[in-house]
Amino acid sequence: MVEEAAKSEDLKTNNARNKQRGVRSDRQEAEGGRGDTSAGTDIIKRHPLEHSWTFWFDNPSAKSKQVAWGSSIRPIYTFSTVEEFWSLYNNIHRPSRLASGADLHCFKNRIEPKWEDPVCTGGGKWTMTFPKSKSDTCWLYTLLAMIGEQFDHGDEICGAVVNVRSRQEKIALWTKNAANETAQMSIGKQWKELLDYNDMIGFIFHEDAKKLDRGAKNKYTT
Repeated sequence: MVEEAAKSEDLKTNNARNKQRGVRSDRQEAEGGRGDTSAGTDIIKRHPLEHSWTFWFDNPSAKSKQVAWGSSIRPIYTFSTVEEFWSLYNNIHRPSRLASGADLHCFKNRIEPKWEDPVCTGGGKWTMTFPKSKSDTCWLYTLLAMIGEQFDHGDEICGAVVNVRSRQEKIALWTKNAANETAQMSIGKQWKELLDYNDMIGFIFHEDAKKLDRGAKNKYTT
């Protein structure tokens, strides 16, 4: 009995050590793999995301030459694992370093960040505004919430875009079915909680934005 108890205690100790190693490993990956990589660098464990995602960029210098809205938006990178995301994120300019007028998008793969996309056409967007001092952090937290499937109605999410402007930045979260008020309100409230955002935000239907442009009114607020 004593021997069995000792074996059981050893097993518990080993399990605890393994859990601690796992926590340290996860933390290092979340920080961009800045931990000790002196050993085992030849074997990299990949952590697949539920969806593949694509970064798109709209260059302000190209906007002035575009024939139609959205024609200057270009895909730049697609990623499908946690490791690929951090590798890309650590090598892409933060919103605060982009030229005024630039737009950086991150959308589920095969969904274009355009009203005309079949997945987006019946949707809408929530929008938050930020001072430049906070836009980088809020953009990162929005990305992590999306790709980490932290929204209860994650299937409704199309993607997000950060609009870089001279005085402030805007981040918009695009969704599929604008008429689904329950889902949209849930997403808006969760997004505010995740970013600890205290101001009111509004949801605009893409259909209204296409017809009324800046005159489009919020259909939902939270």
